[in-house]
Amino acid sequence: QAEEELKAAWSQQAGQLREMRCRERLLRSDVQQAREQLESFKTRVMQVCSPSAAGSTGKSVTEQQVIEKVRQISDENQQSHEREKSLQKELSSRLTKEKEVSANIEVLKNSLQKLQ
Repeated sequence: QAEEELKAAWSQQAGQLREMRCRERLLRSDVQQAREQLESFKTRVMQVCSPSAAGSTGKSVTEQQVIEKVRQISDENQQSHEREKSLQKELSSRLTKEKEVSANIEVLKNSLQKLQ
């Protein structure tokens, strides 16, 4: 009876071991697929950000290169927004001055007509 119990336990352990090996193979496959997708994504990002830097050299793109390029684009975007705000303020100021000048011209015209 003890031998039968040992055989049953052995059989159960062997089944669990096979199942764990199968899961391990699936996980390794998933990790490899994720790596390939990441590499593809990095290359596409670099091709969009800087076509001359990616693909043409035949080297794989490092995560650091992608991070630096995205950071550079973000900085450029921030600078563009700041420049746009500055230009909007300048435009608003000029429009206000133009309105003041137009109002002063109207006052001057009316004064001239009264004098005539």
